[in-house]
Amino acid sequence: MTLKNKAIGFYALSTILLFGCGSTAGVLTTPIENIDSSPLKVTELTEVEKKNWGHLDLERDTIPGMAVDRAYDEIIKDKKGQKVIVAVIDSGIDIDHEDLDDVIWTNKNETPNNGKDDDNNGYVDDIHGWNFLGDAYNEQLEYVRILAKKDTLNPRYAEAKKLHEDEYQTWSARKTQYDQIAQAVNNAHELLSKHLKKEDYTMEDINNISSEAQDIQQAIQISKNIKSNGLSMQKAKKELKNIQEQVNERLNYNLNIDYKGRTTNDDINDLSDIGYGNGNVKHVKKSESHGTHVAGIIAAERNNGKGANGIANNAEIMALRVVPNGDEYDKDVALAIRYAVDNGAKVINGSFGKSFSPDSQWVRDAIKYASDNDVVFVHAAGNDSNNVDVEPNFPDDNVNFVEISNSYIRVGSLTQKYGSKMVSGFSNYGKKNVDIFAPGSEIYSTLPENEYDFKGGTSMAAPGIAGIAALLRSQYPNLSAAQVKQVIIDSGLPLTTKVVVGGDASNVKPFADLSKSGKIANAYNALIMASKIK
Repeated sequence: MTLKNKAIGFYALSTILLFGCGSTAGVLTTPIENIDSSPLKVTELTEVEKKNWGHLDLERDTIPGMAVDRAYDEIIKDKKGQKVIVAVIDSGIDIDHEDLDDVIWTNKNETPNNGKDDDNNGYVDDIHGWNFLGDAYNEQLEYVRILAKKDTLNPRYAEAKKLHEDEYQTWSARKTQYDQIAQAVNNAHELLSKHLKKEDYTMEDINNISSEAQDIQQAIQISKNIKSNGLSMQKAKKELKNIQEQVNERLNYNLNIDYKGRTTNDDINDLSDIGYGNGNVKHVKKSESHGTHVAGIIAAERNNGKGANGIANNAEIMALRVVPNGDEYDKDVALAIRYAVDNGAKVINGSFGKSFSPDSQWVRDAIKYASDNDVVFVHAAGNDSNNVDVEPNFPDDNVNFVEISNSYIRVGSLTQKYGSKMVSGFSNYGKKNVDIFAPGSEIYSTLPENEYDFKGGTSMAAPGIAGIAALLRSQYPNLSAAQVKQVIIDSGLPLTTKVVVGGDASNVKPFADLSKSGKIANAYNALIMASKIK
């Protein structure tokens, strides 16, 4: 989509050439058109379904998954297809994970650990990708960096200043609140442990306490309140500690105007200054788990008897560490996209985003570079419950809705509950700026150090689409990136039901108004449609 008018011409032509002649008749799944006449999931999901719901089928399972299992059962079967490199631009990735170690890309043109740039691509010892952050982890948010630079000429400076004042006040209040709650819980736990003479006590133990002492009774009440929320005192202490850490990180790093997180010694204002960082693409701490989770959604080894199945059965993950604990830098994102394209990736997943982007043109140019070089770029829509046609979210592929790429796909998030609550409460949306929706709430995937767990966000929906893109490029390698995008969009299931938006029960919209396509992704349909393209 180099220009809007060219995009319209391209898609009109592609529809005639590729999907004409009755080709969509081969799509066997029947689109469900109206919630009033469609089956609903009336029973709770089983543990197996919870861990795999994104791969299930709306028609067969009444769960709004992507029909991945059906695609393998009825279409792919044992066919591997062609190897496809998928670049994951994210936080660090545990490339030694038991479910990822055999699907990590290796740069065969680079000799490991010899301190030389053997392939002359500007990056020394880039064996499995590149770490643009070096040893850094914590970072400011982008609008805080604008304030730190005193960039008063930035047209959004006043907006950034007001937002920082509001956010700092909000998070300071949260710190006070959670510090007080944590203190009360810790004191209660200490009293109960001392009274019961053990740390690992049960509710039965608490119910059997006969003491009438006021402090003990208060501790018992706190414990019962916690239990009513499905937690033990021990689990509550752990959860509160995690929350306190997140609040402190927000105040001490993300919102701290004086904090300097960058350690790579490059000129952040010079896009030609490359080669900074290092070749260690792994996470720097266990809690840096986002990239590992995303990689597993795309390509965790299938049917190996371990924790999770990825979507693509013949993909290699190129790891590009770009996203810190804070906002990513535009320079790093732009260079990572170009690195991915230049080193053979056919699909790029970007599960990150921000509402301020001073050098957004660098990133848009890189997205166009990917499009011009036949690479699909998949981007998460964001988790602010916003309409991104109105509220900016970066990176994007357009200025005032004039698009520069024909292979950029922006993805919103679904829950496993088909019906009015189908759209994740956190998910951004947009009739002009979001292309399609995919499973993103409570997705089970890989975590560092051979662990697995559930995470939610449009960050989890985007790799679902990236996985389908990799499947299509593997099974049908002659498809262009633009054709892959068109297949994914056109093969989705169109839904006309009304849904709750932003988790606000009073905000109800037709699902069709939340994206360009008004559809949810379907891998089974996509493979059938791709097979019809001549």
